Amino acid sequence: MCIHWLHCATMKDVGLRIRVQRELREQFLDACKAQDKPAAQVLREFMWEYVASNPVADVDLEAPIRKND
Repeated sequence: MCIHWLHCATMKDVGLRIRVQRELREQFLDACKAQDKPAAQVLREFMWEYVASNPVADVDLEAPIRKND
């Protein structure tokens, strides 16, 4: 339940699970800690930057995916 519009606009509603090598994970977490940033925030920032620099033309994300097209 959203109490404030700003809170609702920033709520996360899905998760993403990935598998990486243990050493990469540990180094990533250490780098995040050194910058005093949560790992999830760093990943979200990267994802936004990646999406912005790699636009997909005319894709309707709400449309169902059809096979054989």
